[in-house]
Amino acid sequence: MLIHRDQSSLLVVDVQERLAPAVADRERVIRNAAILMRSAAQLGVPILVSEQYPQGLGRTVAELQALAPANAIVAKTHFSCAAEPDFRLRLDGLFALGRGQAVICGMETHVCVLQTALLMKEYGFRPVVVADAASSRTEANHEAGLARLRENGVEVVTTEMVVFEWLRRAATHEFRELIKLIK
Repeated sequence: MLIHRDQSSLLVVDVQERLAPAVADRERVIRNAAILMRSAAQLGVPILVSEQYPQGLGRTVAELQALAPANAIVAKTHFSCAAEPDFRLRLDGLFALGRGQAVICGMETHVCVLQTALLMKEYGFRPVVVADAASSRTEANHEAGLARLRENGVEVVTTEMVVFEWLRRAATHEFRELIKLIK
């Protein structure tokens, strides 16, 4: 099934100051999360950003914090965003608006990204996880997380898949603007 921008929301999970340095391929994750956030903002896709225990892991990295809409950042202590009451309330609001597709990226694939996607699926959302905009402290954990997501019926996609599915066609102003992010 295609990812529709008018049915999607973007969830950026726990890309935080003290966690990011320990994560494999963190530059790739941050770069691709930024592409997704810029694309979502341009195309009217709502963005939510989680911070796992920010007192300990710090705030969202500056590059992504600058792209987050006002009031989009939600602190949490549950590993799954969908288990955190404030975050769940926001997700339910998006679902009520017809935004049941959740594009998920962030850290760590095998913990918070995985648990968020699986619980959202249980709640009736259609989560998709962006493999090249997610990672874990080890590549083995990242790959194991992606494998488990697939085994549980969660689609695993790439940043470019999301952007091009949100766009649907070339020869538009949006395409000309967003293609600059990818090239």
